[in-house]
Amino acid sequence: MGEEGGFEVIKKAILNLSLRHEEHIGTSYGEGNGRRLTGQHETANIDTFSWVVANRGCSFRVGHNTKRQGKGYLEDGHPVSNMKPYVVTSLHAETTIIREPTLEAKALAAHKLALKV
Repeated sequence: MGEEGGFEVIKKAILNLSLRHEEHIGTSYGEGNGRRLTGQHETANIDTFSWVVANRGCSFRVGHNTKRQGKGYLEDGHPVSNMKPYVVTSLHAETTIIREPTLEAKALAAHKLALKV
């Protein structure tokens, strides 16, 4: 993500994350997220996956500099203090690095996920 062409890698990671949103929310982000992730007060709605450049009110945020430079990082807006950090890190790595979605999953995600770049 931090190398040349990294923004394309970030978009692929976001696609993969969108396909496993419910699984990530249900297994690793700690208790009480339903009360916190309401879609208000710079939080994402727990039931909806979203991403955008420079907006803290979404599931994953990409900074202005990352977009401008075409490389960088993304931020996960879900975790709370009681999350399981090793579980979250492991699930993120498996989802964004190892997993290759099927063509059907890509088509489904492209249809239902409005990518705001």
